[in-house]
Amino acid sequence: MPDNDFHIRWDASALALLRSRIRGFEWPYNAADSGWRYGCDPDFLRRFCRHWADSYDIEAGEGILNRYPQLLAEVAPGMRLHVVHVRGEAQGRRPLLLIHGWPGSVYQFWPVIDALAFPSRFGGTPMDAFDLVIPSLPGYGYSDKPATPVGPRVTAGWLARLMRDALGYQDYLVAGTDWGVVIAAWLALDHREDVRGIHIDYPGAQPAAAPTTDAERAYLEAFEAAENRLGAYSRLHATRPQSLAFLAAGNPVAQAAWILERFHDWADLRGRAIDEVFGLDTLITNLMLTVMTDSFGSATWMYAGAESEGARHLPEGCRVPVPAGFASFPDPRHPRPPRSWVEKGYDVVHWREHDRGGHFASMEVPDLVVADLRDWAASLANIHRKVDGIVDAEKKGD
Repeated sequence: MPDNDFHIRWDASALALLRSRIRGFEWPYNAADSGWRYGCDPDFLRRFCRHWADSYDIEAGEGILNRYPQLLAEVAPGMRLHVVHVRGEAQGRRPLLLIHGWPGSVYQFWPVIDALAFPSRFGGTPMDAFDLVIPSLPGYGYSDKPATPVGPRVTAGWLARLMRDALGYQDYLVAGTDWGVVIAAWLALDHREDVRGIHIDYPGAQPAAAPTTDAERAYLEAFEAAENRLGAYSRLHATRPQSLAFLAAGNPVAQAAWILERFHDWADLRGRAIDEVFGLDTLITNLMLTVMTDSFGSATWMYAGAESEGARHLPEGCRVPVPAGFASFPDPRHPRPPRSWVEKGYDVVHWREHDRGGHFASMEVPDLVVADLRDWAASLANIHRKVDGIVDAEKKGD
């Protein structure tokens, strides 16, 4: 049975040690006026760390993270997942599994929770509501750390057990971002009977197909260019995560630099500073879920696990067998694919292209994410009603 009374509590001595380590950090020599060119901007990082050590309201941050009901659920021997479980106005009728990635956390969905779970507070109706299940991935935050790296496919199996066995949902919708899109695809492939539809914001599990149009070829070239420009971290995570963990262990400033660089490089900044888009306190609160749980190293293991599983590509000749919604944003990390490419691997029934919002869409443009998920779910309801009607008619004919 799940532990339904979980609350995040930060130990006073651990907080004192954290502040001591931030204040006592020995700053390396930096290239003059380098900004973000070679990694995290040294001037920004100094300002960030001063705020973190001296001004960040610990009690308020802890309260924000405890805003929604949380639990711990065992999904395998030695593997408990930390889960945010918000029972909305749907009253169990529309469970939606929201899956984060790296370097995000369950906290990245905070800006969309209330509107998705309680739409009548925002001009919607209870019929638009979802029950929300938002797990911390294995090795992230307050979820248990696996003994060895696991990838999206193993994680998908654990999430299927979470939904069906621990929470009692017989079928559900899935929406993911970053690693969440890959996990969503494998949930639909391996647990088709449970998943009524998925929503993704890029084809993280790429179709096993060759490009057939100029637009598809241009996309794959842009994808490769983005990997070369912004993907060095990914190869390191996939091949040498332990060495990175040694470098960052006990060093909150190093962990902050590694994670903040992704928020800067992957957001839709449009000339704005990173803290104009997210706010220093928001960035720190997300980071605290890593630093206070000693999960910096284990959170990178999904990359090594995916490498072992071959999870970044769909099996040869395979399409994800459930209806899919797709929303693309001007995400520097993942170029916008043409619909024809996505349809090589997914049964796309809902498609949106946005002109604002980056990799962390639920934090950057929560209004668009809420509208997308509501409209996608409505389109799926229409599809399932039609299918159920056909099945009923066939049964009567028999």
